[in-house]
Amino acid sequence: MFFGRFPPAARELVLLTVLYTAYRLGRLVSAGRVGEARENARELWRLERALGLPGEDALQRLVLDHDLIVRAANAYYATVHFPAIIVFLLWMYLRRPVHYLWIRRVLTVLTAAGLLLHVTVPLAPPRLVEDFGMTDTGVLHGQSPYGGSAVDAFSNQYAAMPSLHVGWALLIAIGLIAATRARLRLLWLLHPLATLLVVVVTAHHYWLDALVAVLLLALALVLLRPPRPVHPSAGTGDG
Repeated sequence: MFFGRFPPAARELVLLTVLYTAYRLGRLVSAGRVGEARENARELWRLERALGLPGEDALQRLVLDHDLIVRAANAYYATVHFPAIIVFLLWMYLRRPVHYLWIRRVLTVLTAAGLLLHVTVPLAPPRLVEDFGMTDTGVLHGQSPYGGSAVDAFSNQYAAMPSLHVGWALLIAIGLIAATRARLRLLWLLHPLATLLVVVVTAHHYWLDALVAVLLLALALVLLRPPRPVHPSAGTGDG
């Protein structure tokens, strides 16, 4: 096959590029369903309150007057998500090739499941539903990742369910914990925790967006078994 003539690294790069492009274009399928997305958001908001979950607006109010925190949250949301998964995949490919194959498969299943929900259940984020009284912190401080026609052309802002920011962040943490033996490797869980707080504070996602992403990741991990643990002497300085 023609594709098989490429070096392994090039094949992986092409594959991941195709997957990401398909994901971005697939999200656009649900674009334009604004009314449905906002009504779904109101139903989700009512469900969260019925479940006793704290209001996302309450968390945002705790930090809204602290510009430094809000700016940091905006920057984290806009700049960490995609670069982090790229660096993570590159490190896994170079340093833990067996774990890389497992992670790539889990990432594919998680992202495909997320895309399916984006297409079938359009959902407006809290910042785009006036009823919720939440502030679009990116617009407030001029740090919105959705500014500019080039970005808007390939973005669907009404695809909040599930939060792949949280799903990918948790996958990074799980992958690094599984592939390394450093004593403090559990600290990688701070990344998905920070991501969860960031997506809520910035009014990009709901609690249940994150929960659904976690459940989808759990399903992918059940379907795709991880490789055997690394030898205790391997990777002691990683993590």
